[in-house]
Amino acid sequence: MSTLTIRMPNATHARLRDLARTRGVSINKLIEEMATATLSAHDAEVRFRLMAARGNPKRALALLGRLDAADRTGGMAEPGSAYRPQGRRTARK
Repeated sequence: MSTLTIRMPNATHARLRDLARTRGVSINKLIEEMATATLSAHDAEVRFRLMAARGNPKRALALLGRLDAADRTGGMAEPGSAYRPQGRRTARK
């Protein structure tokens, strides 16, 4: 385990202290969780970029279509279901 000293404005430290207290953890644990989440997001982006560089654009668009359909229906669309873009919806008055 390593020790890291960081400098930050007093106001930022106070906000972090309050957030840690609200979550029931130490500031150390809060910073560790934030660092882990940030590294996980970075790793996912790197993997995505590597896959995109080697990927098949048609397959990628089909996957994005399934994700879009999942957003609309609240669940993942069936594999192989075609993505058909819908027209822009407008609110009815």
